[in-house]
Amino acid sequence: MPQLPTLRVIEVFASLQGEGLRQGDPTIFIRLAGCNLRCPFCDTRRAWRNGQEYSAEQILDKVKRLRERFPARWVCLTGGEPLLQDIRKLVRLLKKEKFKIQVETNATRYESLPFDWITISPKPKRYVYAPPYRKLANEVKLVVTKDLTLQTIKKLRRAFSGKTPLLLQPQSNRPWSVARALELIEESLAAGLENIRLSLQVHKILGLR
Repeated sequence: MPQLPTLRVIEVFASLQGEGLRQGDPTIFIRLAGCNLRCPFCDTRRAWRNGQEYSAEQILDKVKRLRERFPARWVCLTGGEPLLQDIRKLVRLLKKEKFKIQVETNATRYESLPFDWITISPKPKRYVYAPPYRKLANEVKLVVTKDLTLQTIKKLRRAFSGKTPLLLQPQSNRPWSVARALELIEESLAAGLENIRLSLQVHKILGLR
C-alpha cells in the first residue's frame, strides 16, 4: 500500500505562548523541521533539518492527547519555517477539532490557509516578505540584531497598517540586544513612528519550553 503523506516534525508540546501579542496564552506547539534562511542568530537551529515523519492524523492525535491534560484552545505552527511543508491537511484537521491556529513564519512563503493569527518575522539583511502579509499579518516581529536600524523600522512601518504592531524582540533576551531595542524604540518615537513595541521572550525568562 502507498504510504500516507507525512510531515517532518521536531516536537509537539504544550506551554504558554512566550512571544508577541498572544504572550501568556496556553498553546500547543507543533514545531516543524526545515528552514530556508538559517539565520546565524537562530535559537532553534535543531529545527533546521531532520525531524521525525508523522502523518497529519498522527500529529492531530498527539495534539488531542496533550489537550486532555492541558486544555488549550490554540495551536501554534512554528519551526524552522512551517510553510516549507504542505500543512493543508493538518490545518484542516485542526480546524475540524475547533482549534484556533497561529502560524509563525519568516514570511518568505505564503499559503492561503484559515489561520486565526499570523505572526511574521522578516529577517535581515533584506527583511523580505510575501506581499499578502501586508494586509494579513496580525503582528510583525523583528529580532533585534546588529543589522536592525531605524531606517529598516521606518520602511516596515510604512509598509504595514498602523494598526499592525511592529514588535522589537531582543535576540535571546541578551543584555546588549535589550539595550539596543530600547534605543530603537526611543529613536522610533522621536521619528514620529507609532505602534512600535518591545517584546521579550517571556518563556525563556520563566524557564518554559
